[in-house]
Amino acid sequence: MQENRAFHFPRHARTERTASRESSVETFHLAPHSWVPNNARLPVILYRRAMTPGKQDMAQAFNERFEANDWPVQWHDGVFDYHHFHSTAHEVLGVFAGTAELILGGPGGRVVRVHAGDALLLPAGTGHCLLSLAGGFRVAGGYPRGQQWDIRRDALTPAELRAMQALPFPAKDPILGAQGPLIEHWLAQA
Repeated sequence: MQENRAFHFPRHARTERTASRESSVETFHLAPHSWVPNNARLPVILYRRAMTPGKQDMAQAFNERFEANDWPVQWHDGVFDYHHFHSTAHEVLGVFAGTAELILGGPGGRVVRVHAGDALLLPAGTGHCLLSLAGGFRVAGGYPRGQQWDIRRDALTPAELRAMQALPFPAKDPILGAQGPLIEHWLAQA
């Protein structure tokens, strides 16, 4: 099932931006696909223009925002150019430079274009792969405090799948804190 839902940042939660570049959030579910389990219960959350390019050091801004909301950054780099997923951690990616097209959901999945300032919240099991990049594409990768990420390129056993589906997540949205789409869409599933 793939659904698109829009969520607009509340006025008091918005970062500084021009009126023509309004921030918004998209959510969608990805069904299991071949060896990629995705996460039928929790949606992918895409934050458009979560940070304002050029107004701040975006890598540092994502680091601080994720840390404050219990999703500490563990690395700065790109996204692997092969299909993979994480079964032991949820992941948030803050794009702090360039643009890219990512394939979400496994081979033949949904293509999403991201730009500097966007963030992407991937529930455990969500397949992702770099399709193309430009402008020195770089992301900050954060995970819930206490979760150690793995890199999977093969199917999970039934026990591994149950463990992945039972993973906890912070009670705060990585971008908006005590409010936002994680609260609305993920905590409702807890």
